[in-house]
Amino acid sequence: MKQEIAERVSKALPGCAVEVAVEGNRALIEVASQAFEGLSRVQRHQAVYRCVEDLIAEGSLHAVTIKANVPA
Repeated sequence: MKQEIAERVSKALPGCAVEVAVEGNRALIEVASQAFEGLSRVQRHQAVYRCVEDLIAEGSLHAVTIKANVPA
């Protein structure tokens, strides 16, 4: 699951740095991407959430915590 999530995010946001931690049916997704430049926090989270929304809908994931930032 961890690898699948990382691949999905990397495909949606090319060139990003992504780290994923999965514990049971909960995931922490940390992403740094230049694509987030100029986006609000909500828009950044929505971009990452779209990568896993089907996993949530089918019940594979129950909770997702997202940290989405522009690289320093």
